[in-house]
Amino acid sequence: MTKYGSFPGSRPRRLRTTPVMRRMVAETRLHPADFILPAFVREGVSEPVPIAAMPGVVQHTRDSLKKAAVEAVEAGVSGIMLFGVPEESKKDAIGTPGTDPDGILQVAIRDVRAEVGDDLLVMSDLCLDETIDHGHCGVLDEQGRVDNDATLERYAEMAQVQADAGAHVVGPSGMMDGQVGVIRDALDQIGREDVAILAYTAKYSSAFYGPFREAVASSLQGDRKTYQQDPANVRESMRELALDLEEGADMVMVKPAGPYLDILARVADAVDVPVAAYQISGEYSMIEAAAEKGWVDRDRAILETLTGIKRAGAQNILTYWATEVAQKLR
Repeated sequence: MTKYGSFPGSRPRRLRTTPVMRRMVAETRLHPADFILPAFVREGVSEPVPIAAMPGVVQHTRDSLKKAAVEAVEAGVSGIMLFGVPEESKKDAIGTPGTDPDGILQVAIRDVRAEVGDDLLVMSDLCLDETIDHGHCGVLDEQGRVDNDATLERYAEMAQVQADAGAHVVGPSGMMDGQVGVIRDALDQIGREDVAILAYTAKYSSAFYGPFREAVASSLQGDRKTYQQDPANVRESMRELALDLEEGADMVMVKPAGPYLDILARVADAVDVPVAAYQISGEYSMIEAAAEKGWVDRDRAILETLTGIKRAGAQNILTYWATEVAQKLR
């Protein structure tokens, strides 16, 4: 007699028999609109500069950045997150290029908006680390410590110049206490209530940022453990989440993505705003390096990691494969 509640009557493999069957019953689907492309633009270069630690990724010129933005639009990608890399001689102790209307990031924002208009969400990294001579995410006090409140004043200025340049979304990534509220106030003061804030809510002090440091020509000495979160902690992330939402975050993000899928799932279950995750440089580079060695199937590994991130609760994923994967999905 067949037992319908258990084997042999119940056979889950029936729903895995063919590609069409598996596609029909898939619970998680990637879509081009899920993706945001992080992109680097470097001041003073005439050709794109390959990033050795991130095969296939470059520091763009202004012209090549515009081309990348157009490709992203054509692929159906939703947004581009811009990181500016100023000339080394322009870096100083307060990150002046970050608030200079003619700083490379602000110029790049204007370039991309002029090229694609509202067809692509232009997002801007709101942090001082790329523009400051010591490489930290904020200004230092007399003891050499990152001064939280003095840094917030700089963030407010950055928010305003980025909004004036045309950013649809600003992404404060420095993990300073109170940053979302200060930035929201600064934007509202200049009548830019329409500019959204993507809060880097749970940004962990991770070993996987290494290749990114090359990408932005970071001058960092030491680490960022006094402001980025401890990888051992969960409740801390939920506290940061509550604070960011109270201060006016429109969207929240978990970074890195892959090693913190449990945090991503907790955040996604707790909020009613869009949730993003950043598949960071080290996650990218590990797969590219393993694929180059022939140790993993590159395309399958990329799709598997992105599917896992979305399955854990991310509505949007920042990934250096954004345009490539979106093109394949279409």
